[in-house]
Amino acid sequence: MNPRSAIVIGAGFGGLALAIRLQSAGVETTLIEARDKAGGRAYVWEKDGYTFDAGPTVITDPACLQELWALTGRDMADDVTLAPVQPFYRLNWPDGVTFDYTNDDALLNTQIAQLNPDDVAGYAKFLDYSAGVFKEGYEKLGHVAFLDFASMIKAAPALAKYQAWRSVYSIVSSFVKDEHLRQALSFHTLLVGGNPMTTSAIYALIHKLERDGGVWFAMGGTNQLIAGMVTQFERLGGKLMLNDAVVSIETLGDRATGVTTASGWSGNADMVACNGDVMHVYKDLLKTSRSGQRTKAKLERKRYSPSLFVVHFGIKGTWPGIPHHTILFGPRYKGLLADLYDTGVLPEDFSLYLHHPTVTDPSLAPEGHSSFYALAPVPHLGKFPVDWDEIAPVLEKRILDEIGRRLIPDIHERITVKFSYTPKDFAQDLNAHLGSAFSLEPILTQSAWFRVHNRDDHIPNLYFVGAGTHPGAGIPGVVGSAKATAALMLETQT
Repeated sequence: MNPRSAIVIGAGFGGLALAIRLQSAGVETTLIEARDKAGGRAYVWEKDGYTFDAGPTVITDPACLQELWALTGRDMADDVTLAPVQPFYRLNWPDGVTFDYTNDDALLNTQIAQLNPDDVAGYAKFLDYSAGVFKEGYEKLGHVAFLDFASMIKAAPALAKYQAWRSVYSIVSSFVKDEHLRQALSFHTLLVGGNPMTTSAIYALIHKLERDGGVWFAMGGTNQLIAGMVTQFERLGGKLMLNDAVVSIETLGDRATGVTTASGWSGNADMVACNGDVMHVYKDLLKTSRSGQRTKAKLERKRYSPSLFVVHFGIKGTWPGIPHHTILFGPRYKGLLADLYDTGVLPEDFSLYLHHPTVTDPSLAPEGHSSFYALAPVPHLGKFPVDWDEIAPVLEKRILDEIGRRLIPDIHERITVKFSYTPKDFAQDLNAHLGSAFSLEPILTQSAWFRVHNRDDHIPNLYFVGAGTHPGAGIPGVVGSAKATAALMLETQT
C-alpha cells in the first residue's frame, strides 16, 4: 500500500519537527511555508555582513531536538553544532545588583547568600519543587495530547499537589524572600508569553529544564538549527514549498481534503496539520467551515500573550564582558507586568532581554564588530492599537539609550546597522492574531485541555502543532507539541 499523505502548513520549529516525524514514519509529507525561508518566528536576516536571528535564541532541552535525527539513526551533530552558554543569563537591576544565573551550585549559592543568607535553603527547596513539576508537567504531560476533559481530570491530582492554581511568582515567593531573587526565578515565563504574576506555577519547571539540560546556542545562529531540520526532512524524502501561503484548507463534510495556496496550487492529502497562528487558521483558512467559524468565535474571547518590540543592531567593537544573554530589569516588576498584560499601556520604563550572539560566535558579524538584539515585551495590538511606524523610532532610541547608560556608553556612535521589528510586523509577516508574539496566554484556564487541541474536535483529520496548542510556546514546547500531534496522526494510519 502507498504511504499515507499529509500536508503541514507552516515551517516553523513545530511544523518542521512534525514533518520530520511524519516523513520518518513513512507518511508522504508536504510542508508549505508562506515566507521565502523556513523558520517562522525563527526567521533570519543578513545585512551588511551581519547575521540577525529573529529568535528564538535560547535553546534548552537539546535532547528533544536530537530525537528528530535519532528517529532514523542519524546524529544531529552532523548538521548542527550546539555550543553551551554560560552563564545562562546575566541579570542586572537599576540598583546595581548583578546576578549570574547558572547551574554552578557553588556560584549560585554564593550569589544567593550575598542577597539574603536565608534564601540559600529556600532556593534548595524551590529546586526540589521545580524538579517535581518538571517530572509531572514536562516529562509526563509535555508530549501527550489532551483531547478530552477526562485527560485533564486524570492530571488534576498532580496539578493540585503542586498548587498549579498559584502563579510562578507566588510559588517562588513562598521559598525565597529577596525581591531580586524572586524576579530571577520567575521571569522565565515571559520568554513563553506568560505573566509571572498569573502564569501557572507548573511553569517553574523551566528552571529544572535549564539546570539539567543547560542553555545552548546553535553556531551560525538559530537559523542553522532550522536549516539542519530542513536538511533532515528533505533527506528523508519530504517536500518543502516556500514563498506560497496557504489561503484555504479545503473540507468536505467533516473531513479536510487538502489545501489551496496563493499561487493557485492545490494539493490533496489524507491529513492536514497547521503550524500557523491558530486564530488565522480558523478565521481565514477555514472560513467556509461552519465548525471552524464556531471555534473562531470561541478563540476571539480568549486571552492572548503580549507582543514584542525588537531592536536589531550591529556595532563597531567587541564586548567580551557582555554575556550571550542579559536581562536588564527595569525599576518596576509587578507594575510593569500589569501595564503589559492588563491595562495595555506602553510604559516609560521597560525590562529588556539583550541577545549578544557574537560573544559565542564571532562569525555572525564582520571582523571587529558585534551583533545584538534588544527585546522589550509590549502590549498586543488589541490592547494598544497604535501606529507602530510612528512609535518605533521613539521606542528604539529609548531602548538604545538605556543600553548605553547601563552597558555601552557610546552605543549610538558605534552603530553601523539597525532595524526594528514591531507588533505590526508580527501581525503582517506571521498572521499573528493581534500581533501576539506567543499566541494564547499560558494561564491555567488556557493550558492542556483548555488550549487549542492537537486534533480538531469537529474535523478529525485536521491537526495543530506549535505555540497555540498544547503544551505551548518555546522551542521545547512546540517540539513537544509535534511529538504529541505526530502520535495522534500516526495512530490514524491503516
